[in-house]
Amino acid sequence: MATPWGELALARFPEDPRDRLRAWDAADDYLLRHLQGVDLSGTVVVLGDRWGALVTALAAHGPTQITDSYLSQEATRANLARNGVGTGTVRLLTTQDPPPGRIDVLLVRVPKSLALLEDQLLRLAPGVHEGTVVVGAGMVKEIHTSTLRLFERIIGPTRTSLAEKKARLIFSTPEAPGKDTATPWPYRYALPEDIGPVSGRTVVNHAGVFCADRLDIGTRFFLQHLPDTRGAARVVDLGCGNGVVGTAVALADPGAEVLFVDESFQAVASAEATYKANGVPGHAEFRVGDGLTGVPEGSVDLVLNNPPFHSHQATTDATAHRMFADARRALRPGGELWVVGNRHLGYHVTLRRLFGNSRLVASDPKFVVLKAVKR
Repeated sequence: MATPWGELALARFPEDPRDRLRAWDAADDYLLRHLQGVDLSGTVVVLGDRWGALVTALAAHGPTQITDSYLSQEATRANLARNGVGTGTVRLLTTQDPPPGRIDVLLVRVPKSLALLEDQLLRLAPGVHEGTVVVGAGMVKEIHTSTLRLFERIIGPTRTSLAEKKARLIFSTPEAPGKDTATPWPYRYALPEDIGPVSGRTVVNHAGVFCADRLDIGTRFFLQHLPDTRGAARVVDLGCGNGVVGTAVALADPGAEVLFVDESFQAVASAEATYKANGVPGHAEFRVGDGLTGVPEGSVDLVLNNPPFHSHQATTDATAHRMFADARRALRPGGELWVVGNRHLGYHVTLRRLFGNSRLVASDPKFVVLKAVKR
């Protein structure tokens, strides 16, 4: 990537030579070119840097990165090292960490989730002052009227740039302090009936977690067809989101040890809050990470998975494939992976290739629940 500060070697994380998706896009490039004329001597905060391109380019200015993504944070570490920059020059924070008390330059990569943008702008607003330079960036298809209204409501008067290479910048002028910056997140709601052990139970969703105000139909279908977990000592809710599936297992079988795993800091915080809100007996572990990396081989009895098929705006089955391969490694012989997914994604083909088997457990016009057994 060519930047005003020189060329950078960048890669996504985990690095895969078969992956043709770049670790930056035209919005990153547009923003960095704009920053040539901005005073970066103060506290620079970068929100939502997807693969560390912005932070790596600005490393000499000691920026603070705030991200919801473990993979983005690890990509940043790897890209800093790849370009000979020590991580000590950059402060890496998550969306769950307290933000800096003063912000002189705020750079925002517009996220897919409007709720996450609202929550984070509200959390950062107390550190913004009248002299703060606030610049957002995104592809044209990512920036909507609702996006600009959020900047306007929380930061101040907002305008956009002309589009370049299908990317656009957002400029907000902070107003005098005094706006209400209380965040409405996390959000709580009651689950519907007829979905097994979690019927009528409470869900806690931090901003940015999929389907924040209702149970999504795929998870609902999965909850109606979960396996009997009795005898499964260690169960993993892989890509746990708000933790509803793992919580259902824990309620049905208090003897099971449930591991909740997600690469989203917001998701794992939601899963832990959901679990605790329902007073679930038994033992659970909550882990932010790259799939089942670090889970010993052959140590798991059952993996439950509702894999995502998007990486930011890109549609890809790479994440699902890695999750399935992770599950196979972590499962003991005879252990099972249960997956819910849209019918058209063809997960049964991938499962047969990895496990040598795949069985249809349940289906409706939109979703399938599949089971694969480690032989």
